[in-house]
Amino acid sequence: MAAKVPGDDLNAPGGLGNAQGSAGSNGTASGTATGDAAAEQSGEGSDDDADEHVTGATAAAGEGGAKKKKNKKKKKPKKKKALTVQTEPPSVLISQLFPNNNYPKGEEVEYTDENRYRTTDEEKRHLDNINSDFLSDYRQAAEAHRQVRQWAQKIIKPGQTLTEIANGIEDSVRRLVGHDGLSEGDAIIAGMGFPTGLNLDEIAAHFSPNAGNKTVLQQNNVMKVDIGVHVNGRIVDSAFTMAFDPMYDNLLAAVKDATNTGVREAGIDVRLGELGGLIQEAMESYECEINGTVYPIKPIRNIGGHTIVPYSIHGTKSVPAVKTDDTTKMEEGDVFAIETFGSTGNGWVYDQGEVSHYALRSDAPTVDLRLSSAKSLLNTIKKNFGTLPFCRRYLDRLGQEKYLLGVWHAQSLDMYLERLTIGQLNNLVKSGIVEDYPPLIDKKGSYTAQFEHKFEPTSDL
Repeated sequence: MAAKVPGDDLNAPGGLGNAQGSAGSNGTASGTATGDAAAEQSGEGSDDDADEHVTGATAAAGEGGAKKKKNKKKKKPKKKKALTVQTEPPSVLISQLFPNNNYPKGEEVEYTDENRYRTTDEEKRHLDNINSDFLSDYRQAAEAHRQVRQWAQKIIKPGQTLTEIANGIEDSVRRLVGHDGLSEGDAIIAGMGFPTGLNLDEIAAHFSPNAGNKTVLQQNNVMKVDIGVHVNGRIVDSAFTMAFDPMYDNLLAAVKDATNTGVREAGIDVRLGELGGLIQEAMESYECEINGTVYPIKPIRNIGGHTIVPYSIHGTKSVPAVKTDDTTKMEEGDVFAIETFGSTGNGWVYDQGEVSHYALRSDAPTVDLRLSSAKSLLNTIKKNFGTLPFCRRYLDRLGQEKYLLGVWHAQSLDMYLERLTIGQLNNLVKSGIVEDYPPLIDKKGSYTAQFEHKFEPTSDL
């Protein structure tokens, strides 16, 4: 899920040149990437053997061919074997496919040079392993993400509605982690890390279909699919782009190369501003011809990667897609979503359109909510999502109704009372308790792409 890049080092279109730069990672650090780059270690294999049905024979014996019945012992019904391969659509628990929390690791890259001690120092590795439980959560979430992602890439086709696609992905995630999110607090244990983003063409991020949306995926669309899965608040955030016309291939290749460059060059002590320069250099080396017009591929400068912290998709550090003066370093223990967006438009996005994404603010002020309906909605959000992002469809499936309907509200303004109409959910937004995330959109008629992997620089995985 995209994070807006702080504006200190960036300017709107016209205010930023194509600055290039290089980060001095020198192979200094490494970590684990979760996403398309992750090792494909599971989910493949033979189908389950069909149950065998044994039929008992009746013996015939005795003089004159008289049949004698044998006393047949009643056979105990066979216990059904636990499935050891995934179904389509995915429905088998990840914990069943990988007993004893023995989940696959992500892609690993060895430390080199002066950081070699991080993997050879026995004491260092022992200290890391003491707190290894969180890795099990991440790996379970990552494997659920991988299996759902691969299934989605196979079945998504033009002609499907965005609502159908989103529900298929989210229902599969919930089945694989074993939490449907319908009982109070269940979605906080495991499930969706944030609403599934299905962003078409110039919409770069933060769009998920609300109830009643009838948008149908078309052959000429470029769709970004952004999926988040969490287990015990450990969020795996990974995204890919789908296009069904080969004229968009270079756009997708540019952004995929930029993201892979970011993952490859990332590591402990790498400066984020310099890393952005390498990402920018990779992406801007591409151009794409669409309907006879050649477009340079531009990094979208005001959204990018970010750290992830438990139960919160956006941490305090940002990974830009262009070179900046940010000297902040990646540190051991950080968890990053390395994501890049490329565009044939301005390379700059704005808030626009109907909101679907929301999240309870961790620093929410204490507000005296006068409306009992707003208090009830806030209580539902706290108990079912905490600070995890949610969308209107998630409230709908919990049975919440009329949270968008307006109520009369009196407000003091210039010595008189002005009567305003405001919905319960928007009331929480305007009170600063809940944050909304409108769709992020580049120039109309442009095309955008996104690729993203979770990355964690660490000593021992």
